[in-house]
Amino acid sequence: MKKTPFTDIHIALGAKMHEFAGYNMPIEYSGIIDEHMTVCKGVGVFDVSHMGEIWVKGPRAQAFLQRMMSNDVAALEIGKAQYSAIINDNGGVVDDIIVYHYEPEKYMLVVNASNIEKGWKWFVDHNDEFADLENSSDNMAQLAVQGPKALATLQKLTKIDLTKIPYYSFAIGSFEGSALDNVIISNTGYTGAGGFELYFYPQYGVDIWNAIFDAGEEFGIKPIGLGARDTLRLEMGFCLYGNDLDDTTTPIEAGLGWITKFTEGRDFTAREILEKQKKEGVSRKLCGFQMLEKGIPRHGYDIVNDKDEKIGTVTSGTMAPTTKTGVGLGYVKPEYTTLGTPVYIKIRDKKLKAEIVKPPFRKLD
Repeated sequence: MKKTPFTDIHIALGAKMHEFAGYNMPIEYSGIIDEHMTVCKGVGVFDVSHMGEIWVKGPRAQAFLQRMMSNDVAALEIGKAQYSAIINDNGGVVDDIIVYHYEPEKYMLVVNASNIEKGWKWFVDHNDEFADLENSSDNMAQLAVQGPKALATLQKLTKIDLTKIPYYSFAIGSFEGSALDNVIISNTGYTGAGGFELYFYPQYGVDIWNAIFDAGEEFGIKPIGLGARDTLRLEMGFCLYGNDLDDTTTPIEAGLGWITKFTEGRDFTAREILEKQKKEGVSRKLCGFQMLEKGIPRHGYDIVNDKDEKIGTVTSGTMAPTTKTGVGLGYVKPEYTTLGTPVYIKIRDKKLKAEIVKPPFRKLD
């Protein structure tokens, strides 16, 4: 298995380790619920160095991305980030990614760890614009510092005014614990609890990790594993590739019409298919649901109606740590997607009642 710059630290701290996307990654340290609540109330640090980074550069970079992406890259200003999806010929999602407009004619794409090779191959095979592509995934590390105390923790370590980095924006500058002056500090968190992501060269990883934990000691900072990362994103209703999105699901079906821009004159992959879905509707939609009876929904469970007829499938599910109720996402037939509609989740052959609700499931302060 591959290692991140922090793998030895995770092991030394007693983390439960497991293979994820080819990497030896920490699943949990003190327990998923404890780590989840640490991020909601204080500050936690995620090693997300397994994520991929691909640079797209040159005078044809924007034209290439305009054709590859569901979102309108031309609307993206320098210093801003954009949630988007790479679309295949059938309208399915190759990957959901974040696009950073780093400099004129230079973009950084952050791709899911399990899709690095797939996404890279897709770009290389479809680079009709001859944009300059560079896969820097093995030469970049990433830490996500998340929670309401993340800003106070990180502000000790940089002269950049972090309050001036709005959501889905980033800044580049120096960071204590390294000799670097080009650390990317991004506000694009995946937890709903606020915070920042740091991108830097791997050789500075341990020093940066130590600096962050020293700065956050007064706030009870803790390392956080992938288990709590999943419960945090699910409480917010954020999609996870491989569960809620894949090559067969379209962004329109997944409720991602807001990142699918049909800008006049923009010819992106499968535009006609997606435009038709938006106009005529789809045969399934991704919805949130909350259990009304005790039970924990899991990926792959059937969703049925009161007649026990299958109407959909659970794609993500858990017991929400902040509300102590079962919640999940799933694709269901359109006629069952109205908020408040009763549905049932088949759990160990039992039909347990739930209702369609709009995420986030977390009760935000």
